[in-house]
Order: sequence, then structure tokens, then C-alpha cells
Amino acid sequence: MKGLRTTPTLQDVALRAGVSTATVSRCLNTPQQVVEKTRLRVMQAVRDLGYSPNFVARAMVARRTNTIGAIIPTMENAIFARGLQAFQEELNAQGFTLLVASSSYRPDLEETQIQSLVARGADALLLIGHDRDPAIYEFLRRQDKPALVAWTYDPAAGQASIGFDNRAAMHELTARVIALGHERLALISAETATNDRARSRLSGARDAMREAGLCDARLHVIETPYGIGNGAQAFEALARAPDPATVVMCGNDVLAVGALRRAREMGLDVPGQVSITGFDDIELAQVAVPALTTIHVPHREMGRRAARMLIKMVEGEAPPDPVRLETQLIWRESLGPPAGARA
Repeated sequence: MKGLRTTPTLQDVALRAGVSTATVSRCLNTPQQVVEKTRLRVMQAVRDLGYSPNFVARAMVARRTNTIGAIIPTMENAIFARGLQAFQEELNAQGFTLLVASSSYRPDLEETQIQSLVARGADALLLIGHDRDPAIYEFLRRQDKPALVAWTYDPAAGQASIGFDNRAAMHELTARVIALGHERLALISAETATNDRARSRLSGARDAMREAGLCDARLHVIETPYGIGNGAQAFEALARAPDPATVVMCGNDVLAVGALRRAREMGLDVPGQVSITGFDDIELAQVAVPALTTIHVPHREMGRRAARMLIKMVEGEAPPDPVRLETQLIWRESLGPPAGARA
């Protein structure tokens, strides 16, 4: 019947591009295996014809969808953005698609999202931190779905992972703070009950204090959800305490920026009257006024390597040993000695 358009096929694309159907298939499924000149010609033919692969049929034949799921705790700030961007870039280069969900730091919601991503055919999952019911890992094993934990390093957890030692990183920062002469410390932390990264950072701070002969009572801790406003409120509560801390360490840069803002609103000089530090070294840390002393986390390296590790697991390789990445203390203007210790 005239006027009806037929759906373009793989053969149509191959004919237009002057290649075999096998080459078209490789361009669509494993583009890194095709030379750039040929790949560009094939993809132009795909666009010209409006060809769309039969995803369901391909997945049934290959028993794979080339889709990776990632569940992050929040999309409301930039904590996970840089690592996730690098993760997606590497997946895309290897012919994989990323599906992202946000759990809002709720274990029950994360469990539902894990089940949903598996039901939708995700070949593997990237998860943040180790804190979850062991039954979830058992569910993933029964479904033959590899899982990789990121943003933390804990070889005792028994799960494939790539990340950094949160406890050691905060220990390093706290030891430097104490070496400057600070003895009254405060920490604005994420809620530690279901967040192993926050819990480890709190432990690292306490480790350094005990080593310096400071008791736990010298550390005033406020737990609050991540957010600039929450950081501001927590800082004000600390600043109005009867014997306020001379340094306020924050569990991430977002909280620290909130603390800096409230310090400025209260007329407090940073670091002249109170020092403030962050954790993560996201871009906010560099543009904050004053610029934040913080812990640099290798987000992009973590994202790239996580993608490669998961792809190898999807392709049948055994789960690797946990990978530890190094952090770095970045000293900027927001940290100085306590007022009484200044010359």
C-alpha cells in the first residue's frame, strides 16, 4: 500500500553504510571494537534511516541488556556527581547504558530500587557503602547479578568494592587540626546509624583525639541530613554552645559551605575566630569564601575503575579484591590555629 513506511532493518543500515550486518551489530553493541571511520559511517546510516535496534530481541539472544544500574543516596547535591559522570562515560565507551536511582538515604527505598532494576534487566549494580541487609546480597547472588560497592574501602566486608578509607582520611584531617592547637572540636556529620561512610569518619576523628590525649567529650557531634541549610543550622547550634568549638569539621563540603554561610551571617571570622573544614573536595570547596580545607576524594578515578570492574564481572570474571584509592588533605584558607594560639 502506497504511503506506508517500512521499519528499517539491520540489513538496510549495512547496505547504506557499505558494511556487513556483523559490523553494524558491533558498532551498536561494542563500538570500541570498530575503527572510528567505519563506526562514524555506520552511525550516520543509523541516523539517516531512523533505525532503532530491537532491544528486547537482542537481550533475549544475548541474555544480557548491556545496562548497568546505580543507586546513589542523593541527587540533591554534587557529592556523587563527578564519580557518577566518569562511571557513565566509561560505561558508554564500552557499549553499556546506565540507569540511575536515588534512595534518599532510605534503606527500604534502596531495597525496592534494587529489586526494580533487577526486574528491568540490569546486568549489574553499583551501590554506595556497605550498610544494607545481607539478604540483599543473597538476592543478587540468586539472580546472578554482580554488585560493586563504591565510596568506601573495607576489606572485612566481604564484598567487591572500590573506594577509600573514610576512617583514615578523617583521622589525618583531625590530627592536623589538633597539631594546630585545637582542643575543642566539633563535627557536623551525616546520620551514622545507616551510613557506614559517616560512621567511619566519626571513628577516625575520635581515633586522632584519643592519640592526642583528648577525651571524646572534647568532640561535639551533631548529626543532620546533608544539605547547605542543615549545615548552617548545625553550625549555629555549635556556635551558641556555652564553650564553643574552635574548629568545626564537616562530614562533606555541602555541610561545610552551609557552616561558612552561617558563620558569615553571625559575623564570625573564619578562620580567625573559628575554623571550618569539609570532606570530598567538590567544586564548591574551591569557590567557597574562604576556600575550604577538605579531603580530596578521587571521584573520577573511582567512577572509571568501577565501570571497568563491573563490566568484567558481567562478562564472567570473578569479583576482584577490594580496591583502595588514596585521598589527599587539601589545605586552604578556612583552617588556621585557634585564636589563643596565634602569635
